[in-house]
Amino acid sequence: MSRYEMQVNRSGPMGQKAMLMLRDIYLAPYMQLATALIGKERHAGGNMFRHQMDTLAILIDYGYIDSALLKASCIHDVVEDVPGFDANKIINADEEGEDVYRLVLEVTRRKEEDKSAFLRRIINEGSQKAKILKTADRISNMISLGYVNDPKFIERYCDETEFFIFPIALEVDYNMYQELISLVMTRRKYLEDSGYIK
Repeated sequence: MSRYEMQVNRSGPMGQKAMLMLRDIYLAPYMQLATALIGKERHAGGNMFRHQMDTLAILIDYGYIDSALLKASCIHDVVEDVPGFDANKIINADEEGEDVYRLVLEVTRRKEEDKSAFLRRIINEGSQKAKILKTADRISNMISLGYVNDPKFIERYCDETEFFIFPIALEVDYNMYQELISLVMTRRKYLEDSGYIK
């Protein structure tokens, strides 16, 4: 898939070719690095390690069997969420370490960026892989949002998803975009049903 080519065909059950490709991707070193996130709690419960694995599963569910993308999904939050994380652990993890690290940095919020500047940077400068990863990340976050009962947080997150993530998803994967629309709709319905939105 080229940089500006949107995926429109939804994948089905994993075929033999994809299975063989996945078999040859060594994710274990990256999963081990991701365990640094086990103690990091999430607003919706669980921890950040599980979120990394959820993001990986979402990518595979949508048929992405790109080794650098899947490896980056396993650790996409470590640089941002583990203080003093040693980047060399990623760079030296295997022969793709440098590519994986660059991809992780694309989806990592910089110290000088607020959330909107961070997401605008991905919209304007992100690679195809960074946009796919950010979309899978947001799908995981939106699913977890179903366990959050703070209406202001839910509303803000839905607004942010519509404004920033919909354009990213629409550019790279129509089916992921459709899932995000459905997730936002269910979260907004919860806000209506709870009386927060009239």
